[in-house]
Amino acid sequence: MKYTRRKFIATLGTGSALLMLPSVPGFSKPIFSGDKKLSIALVGLGNYATNQLAPALQETSLCYLNGIVTGTPAKIDKWKQQYNIPDKNIYNYDNFDNIANNESIDVVYVVLPNSMHYEFVIRAAKAGKHVFCEKPMGLSVNECEEMIAVCKKAGVRLFVGYRLHTEPHHQVAMKFRDEGKTGIMYVQSEFGFKIGDPTQWRLRKALAGGGSMMDLGIYAIQAARYSIGEEPLSVTAQEYKTDYKKFSEVDETISWQMEFPGRHVSNSYTSYTTPANRLYISTENRWFNLFPAFNYHGNHGSTNRGELILPDINQQAVQMNTFSKCILDNLESDASGEEGLRDLKVIEAIYKSVESGNKVKV
Repeated sequence: MKYTRRKFIATLGTGSALLMLPSVPGFSKPIFSGDKKLSIALVGLGNYATNQLAPALQETSLCYLNGIVTGTPAKIDKWKQQYNIPDKNIYNYDNFDNIANNESIDVVYVVLPNSMHYEFVIRAAKAGKHVFCEKPMGLSVNECEEMIAVCKKAGVRLFVGYRLHTEPHHQVAMKFRDEGKTGIMYVQSEFGFKIGDPTQWRLRKALAGGGSMMDLGIYAIQAARYSIGEEPLSVTAQEYKTDYKKFSEVDETISWQMEFPGRHVSNSYTSYTTPANRLYISTENRWFNLFPAFNYHGNHGSTNRGELILPDINQQAVQMNTFSKCILDNLESDASGEEGLRDLKVIEAIYKSVESGNKVKV
């Protein structure tokens, strides 16, 4: 599913003003794994499940929507009719554990507020179901470690919804580092927008665990980590607020710097008030830029050699096909529970640095 290093280097070597990267099968359509398709139940029918995941599951070939778990009975009839979901595959949060007796469900996709990920990943694992979990995987390192341990004990796979791991521009960013080991590599990653409804769950610490950092900053952390290809050694972070009432419980804006092995450094930014959407990578004599960088569609890339022309994929569909293929063919994934844990280690260090005003080891 990845753009190979050899093909990428060959393309860069053309020196053309317009970089025409060839279409990659994994970007445009899934790789089939026999005739088996995994049955997925979505847990939580909010905006992302309704407008992104459910429609994407109509385009996947290795998995399909076959169940729902919701705490809102009024949603049931619409989902039943729209996606032909049988009554036996419809659950609420109280009777969810009965899914253990349902052999027609293979995977549970947890799309709940952040604070509920821990509970439902563990309940799904104990029910014997593979798990896809939205990011952030948990609210703490301890939660993530326990989630991983329970899934391993239950013999099920755990994946985190890092949709950009299979997005063409970001896969090129991951390969760009292979040619950038000479000289200091600098990465700038930033993601922010002006959040709306002040009553939404993302602004309640008990549900979200944090503010822009948990929701958007995790993308910037990811981008810096996989662009450099190393784990950060330390972070230094600063928090800013302009609306103390709206953001009384969670962070509004955070800037942070990360130091990596080999003298690589990154500078990142996330905000719930200021639009930001960029990934920039620089070496001694080469650069790579994505702007916008983190959208569902329309990301745009360029390098010092010219513009990147890459397919605009359905990120959620390719992500779920990729996870399904890993289960069906017993393949490793770079969006595993361990990857989710690594992000929470960085996030905890960032919050500690904000609180103390000092550099904090990761």
